[in-house]
Amino acid sequence: MRSDPGPAGGSDPDPGLYGPASVTWHCHGDPMMWLAGVRALYLQALHPRAVRGVMENSAAFRDQGDGQDTWGRLLRTADFVGTLTYGTTEAAERAGARVRAIHRTLTATDPATGERFRVDDPELLLWVHCAQIDSFLHVLRRSGVPLTAAQADRYVAENVANARLVGLDPDRVPADTAALAAYFERTRPGLAAGPDAHVVDAFLRRPPVHPLLRPARALLWRPLAALAYGSLPGWAHRLYGRPAPAPRAVTRRLRLTGRLLRTIPAGLRWQMPPGHILRAMRRMGSSTRPSAYTLRRAAAILEVPPPTAGGGPGRA
Repeated sequence: MRSDPGPAGGSDPDPGLYGPASVTWHCHGDPMMWLAGVRALYLQALHPRAVRGVMENSAAFRDQGDGQDTWGRLLRTADFVGTLTYGTTEAAERAGARVRAIHRTLTATDPATGERFRVDDPELLLWVHCAQIDSFLHVLRRSGVPLTAAQADRYVAENVANARLVGLDPDRVPADTAALAAYFERTRPGLAAGPDAHVVDAFLRRPPVHPLLRPARALLWRPLAALAYGSLPGWAHRLYGRPAPAPRAVTRRLRLTGRLLRTIPAGLRWQMPPGHILRAMRRMGSSTRPSAYTLRRAAAILEVPPPTAGGGPGRA
């Protein structure tokens, strides 16, 4: 999946759904997004139907071989987020249409009732979206990305565009941090760590890799996965039935990990496939480089109205 180049000729380049004036543009270039994605998987697995839909329709978490399908799934998810954030409007719409078309064909069986249900059930799509946005925002802020409360609200509002592309009605999607927190309060009574969630937990702790990579998994992956688990809310730890370090210790580790990962030159990090950010900068200009420093100039960002779910100018 690749972002299309900007329009030819002398016309202005297409900023895509978000653009360099958005909070999302600058947040999604941060290396802690990978750890935030792991936290999102932990959180998403606590919805029995959502995780059952994954289990029945993907070999990712069942794979006991070299993990190629597993890592392929994770990389495809990262590619999708990158396309929506940094690709052209056309590329983002095309990616969303592809995901909706796939989801329309998939069903799964409710683990409690035996009822067949559609994977594109709006309630399931909303859970996956909210767990993802909550995880991205939580990890970025807790690891040191300098978001103000207003910018955090703006981030949630901007990503209603993401929800629309996977098939949700934008009017039903939380558009600020208070609405997001209220959604979790309403949803929590129906969450549980059933057998499927524990399969996800076991996979994330020891994902299948080629035998030669097992030392690297123990050295690099397991501490990061443990940190992602530790960053979950206390109620999620209680559902999983597995303890986590004290919140203050987790915050220290998140900030340290963030500082370490951010010492890796961004240009080097962004060379890794699929290269969405570098293509976006070539399209939009080097001054559009994603940076937490830009986020500190809150007025410069907040003076621009956030995009609507369709990507155009929206309400402030």
